Amino acid sequence: MSVELPSQAEMVVIGGGIVGCSVAYHLAKLGRRDIVLLEQGRLGGGTTWHAAGLVGRLRANRALTELIRYSAELYETLEEETGQATGWKRCGSIAVARTADRMTALRRSASAARAFGVEAEVIGPDEAGRLWPAMCADGLEGALWTPGDGKANPSDVTRALAKGARAGGVSILEGVKVIGIETLDSVVAGVATDRGKIRCETVINCAGQWARQVGAMAGVAAPLHSCEHMYVVTRRIEGVTPDLPVLRDYDGMIYFKEEVGGLVVGGFEPQAKPWGMEGIPDGFEFTLLPDDWDRFEILMRNAVERVPALESVEVRRFVNGPESFTPDAHFILGEAPEVKGFFVGAGFNSMGIASAGGAGKALAEWVVDGAPTLDLWPMDIRRFSAAQNGAAFLRERVSEVLGVHYMMPWPNRELTSARPLRRSALHDRLQAKGACFGVRMGWERPLWYSSVGGDARPDYSYGRQNWFADVAEECKAVREGVGLFDQSSFAKFTLQGRHGEAVLQTLCANDVAVPPGRIVYTPMLNEQGGYESDLTVTRVSAEEYFIVTGAAQAVRDRDWIVRHTPPDADAYLTDVTSAFAVLGLMGPRARDTLSAITDAPLDNLFFPVGTMREIDIVHIAVRAMRVTYVGELGWELYMPVESALTVYAAIEAAGAERGLRDAGYYAMESLRLEKGYRSWGYELAPDVTPYEAGLAFAVRFDEDRLFNGREALLRQADERPRRRVLQFLVDDPGPVLYGHELILRDGAPIGQIRSGAYGFTFGRSVGLGLVDVREEDGDAADPQPYQIDIGGTLYDAKAYRVTPYDPEGERIRA
Repeated sequence: MSVELPSQAEMVVIGGGIVGCSVAYHLAKLGRRDIVLLEQGRLGGGTTWHAAGLVGRLRANRALTELIRYSAELYETLEEETGQATGWKRCGSIAVARTADRMTALRRSASAARAFGVEAEVIGPDEAGRLWPAMCADGLEGALWTPGDGKANPSDVTRALAKGARAGGVSILEGVKVIGIETLDSVVAGVATDRGKIRCETVINCAGQWARQVGAMAGVAAPLHSCEHMYVVTRRIEGVTPDLPVLRDYDGMIYFKEEVGGLVVGGFEPQAKPWGMEGIPDGFEFTLLPDDWDRFEILMRNAVERVPALESVEVRRFVNGPESFTPDAHFILGEAPEVKGFFVGAGFNSMGIASAGGAGKALAEWVVDGAPTLDLWPMDIRRFSAAQNGAAFLRERVSEVLGVHYMMPWPNRELTSARPLRRSALHDRLQAKGACFGVRMGWERPLWYSSVGGDARPDYSYGRQNWFADVAEECKAVREGVGLFDQSSFAKFTLQGRHGEAVLQTLCANDVAVPPGRIVYTPMLNEQGGYESDLTVTRVSAEEYFIVTGAAQAVRDRDWIVRHTPPDADAYLTDVTSAFAVLGLMGPRARDTLSAITDAPLDNLFFPVGTMREIDIVHIAVRAMRVTYVGELGWELYMPVESALTVYAAIEAAGAERGLRDAGYYAMESLRLEKGYRSWGYELAPDVTPYEAGLAFAVRFDEDRLFNGREALLRQADERPRRRVLQFLVDDPGPVLYGHELILRDGAPIGQIRSGAYGFTFGRSVGLGLVDVREEDGDAADPQPYQIDIGGTLYDAKAYRVTPYDPEGERIRA
């Protein structure tokens, strides 16, 4: 029987797959009743119905691991709540290693599991074979056993979530196609369907592989694209029982799951086949694509090697169903920066079943509370720029992204497809000098400069990668002479207008009511006192500020500032990132080098730390800012993009006799960690406060200034932080920290390294970690003894509240 389309609702969820049903279910659990879910076909169509249904708890970051942990717990209890079976079975999983490097990766995963509270155990080949009798364990290095993992039936889970949502008052309408999103002044106003319109305040786009198309209806970028994704289902195999764990052979690019006494055999080939380039056909609901045995051949060959019985068993079904993938293999959550009230939950990269329970809960909380309740930055829709939503870019990128799931998770691994997207004016010049580039927010940025020259490429490993010696020389140049960084990828904004100061005084925890020419380092905080951003604000004039933040934060920070600017305020934010090139000149000889090409005084009296001056360099007006991210005397130089090559050449010539060396972001990372400088998205996050970060000096509690997060910080002011960011130095000079390593004290896990690198000045690895604080720790500044798990080996380390490198900052003020 056809259900009548309502004329209005508080919220409309678009998409009746497992994610849309999860969002609707959790909105109902949060007490929302006026909710309509629209599905163009039938519930569970599109991608959900043909998903493999694997639920692996352990992921690369804490937030995603927490979301999937919740999913598993939800699927285990849904049947009791709703009466609808979910097919959930906690069977555990085994990941095997064919190589020593893969075994190191699994040991690192086991270390992360301890940090995240997930049960996981490194086991040998014999034990893996005992747990999975049909497997050939010959030649394996070992395995990782995760007993809490499991599997579920995607269609059954979807039906259970829908049933629970209906019980909570949600109206679910099938056979209703959305044909438009109505907005007014960039705010959601309603949804147009092929059966009429619904006025609403909130739209939640959970349309799966149609989500980019639905986003475009509202002018919202939802960067995802479909790829063909395949698995086969066999007939019964001797020794395959319902309790058999899920088996993943990452080196073979394959996985195995028991189904009706046979096996589901699938995988992630390194070069995938995009699909839907001309759009997804109407009525593509419970539909599959043609079998492609040629593409599946490499996976089947590897599968037979691991499970020899497959050579003679009959394949009863070939499943080739498209799934959507994003540019970085993380899914998309959150409120779109383009339109208020328009949320997206899509692009699940073949992890939709595992993630749906937790992602639906997190997105529902975001909708109701106006902010996420977890640090969801790795999944936040604002991590992408509009340039990353282009169809051609997405087609090329997702061909690589699908295979990333089972590729080696090398430290510093860079994606290679769909590049270059954004380049600085100096790109070709630096490439000719041996620069090897990485990507941040689409920007090509020099990671290091190869002394070998030519086409420099990384040679990945868990030890000292091929750039190690070159980066050591770059760091030495910055510490002892002078280094030059291309920092043009910085996000840059101007805030202009009579009310600019008042707006920033509510957004910034530090005081920005300063004279023109002053630079203020400040956090922007949420109402809980956690970091929404970490940036510099420079006063240019009475009615203009210049804001500089990290490349990855460009969309997020713009959105945060605009959303918190009163609509009647005379304050206008403009993204001027593409107008300015940026060169960082850093090191003890930076003043000597700069003095050779400008007549402007550069002494401490005229140009102290934390100030901005406009100076002339070879007849070009340059905005010079005396700040540093490497802990040395230095300036960041901002110039028109068309003048970048001229200024660069002048610095290059002046620096030739002063030991100038080009330096990249690997060197900058090492140098900033030696100095203990925090970075947003790593040490600084929405659930970390300035007290926990050790940056309370950047907060000013002026009596008459009510900034975001003030009340939360005042409540915390007299309390000892329960966590603290500390700097760690590994005693042994051999191993390399890359981040995510487990930190232990007295043998107990207490935290994780957020950022790590080799500290060439110290001659040992250095990292910043967020650790739990014990009562007996007190406020001692003396280094404390810890251990760090690096690839399964425990190394002694010291923790510092204050960096041992130039702790008084004398070099910066030289």
